[in-house]
Amino acid sequence: MPFSSNETFRQIFQSSVEAILMVARDGRIVLANPVSERMFGYGQDEMLGMLIEELMPSRFRERHIAYRQEFNKKPEPRPMGMGRDLMATRKDGSDFPVAVSLSYTHINGELMIMAFVSDVTERKRAEEALKRSEEQLLVYASELEKKVQSRTEDLNATIQALEKEIQERRKAEEDVQKALAREREVNELKTKFVSIASHEFRTPLSTVMSSASLIEQYNARDDREKISKHVNRIKSSVNHLTSILNDFLSLGRLEEGRIEVTRGVIQVDEFLREVEEEMASSLRPGQRIVRHCEILTRTVISDVRILRNIFFNLISNASKYSAEGKTIHVTCREEGDRIYFSVRDEGIGIPEEDQRHMFDRFFRASNAGNVQGTGLGLNIVKRYVELLGGRIFFQSELGKGSTFTAWIPKE
Repeated sequence: MPFSSNETFRQIFQSSVEAILMVARDGRIVLANPVSERMFGYGQDEMLGMLIEELMPSRFRERHIAYRQEFNKKPEPRPMGMGRDLMATRKDGSDFPVAVSLSYTHINGELMIMAFVSDVTERKRAEEALKRSEEQLLVYASELEKKVQSRTEDLNATIQALEKEIQERRKAEEDVQKALAREREVNELKTKFVSIASHEFRTPLSTVMSSASLIEQYNARDDREKISKHVNRIKSSVNHLTSILNDFLSLGRLEEGRIEVTRGVIQVDEFLREVEEEMASSLRPGQRIVRHCEILTRTVISDVRILRNIFFNLISNASKYSAEGKTIHVTCREEGDRIYFSVRDEGIGIPEEDQRHMFDRFFRASNAGNVQGTGLGLNIVKRYVELLGGRIFFQSELGKGSTFTAWIPKE
């Protein structure tokens, strides 16, 4: 053999306590030390020239050829069969478990694979014995677990009964707390109402009284122009009082859940035209409503009464917070199964720091000034929109106006 003259190598190879096989690129054994011969049951030099696959159970041989060829392409020291149980076959045909580590070298320019083989039969027996012990331990543990489970179930039943009793007591306490909180809220609402009513009612009522007195005087003089002026002031004041009362009545019904949604077919164009006509008389001098509707679906299934209240409130706000002669833009569009309605004004806008509170009850923006209002309108609008299954949002820029947009489902 080309390397048989290397006496030192041969002595190390022959005297190793571990089975060592040296295999050529074609898979044939070129050296087998005595330990490997005894392990596999072969005589001296009897293994030379055998294919390494002959030392494996037949069911693994074909697959191993592919592994060997892959190793030849990229040789590197490594354990063989990571995560798998490896089996070898003796000369007498008996199989036994092994552990194999691979290395390689080059001799006279030829790749030689070195396989270090250990018989792990005793280790496997120990592992099997340990496994059997573990299985027996699992049986004992299972029996113990059943006993523990039975007692745990009894204990859990007792705990559940106690928890149920505790929950019932907590629920009773929560009901009491909710009732107290509701009572406090009602009291706060009453206090707010009294405060707002005393402030908001005083001005229009004073206007009504003074205008009524002046009408008597102008009537005696037959001054029709001034009489008409004060009649309009009285109408405006009465409308304002009616608006305040309507807000409080709406809030009360919403709080008590007494508003039912009655759905019906609404012709969108006709509905918006009616809203425009009804709101025209309440706008400030010179103001006008411009409608623009871009929808293919001409009808929606919704509650016309609630939808009218939403538009009245939004258009009323747009008018109140815009100067005379400004335009109020009412638009509609559709996206998927939704109809979007928008009311845009050219008014004073909403300060950025106030915007997150605009739908809060009784909240009024810091720049509202002397504009009449209860701070309830947008809160009511939001709740009305949600009753119809929709959502409302807005955009605003101080000094340039606001746009309130609500969407509702088409059906």
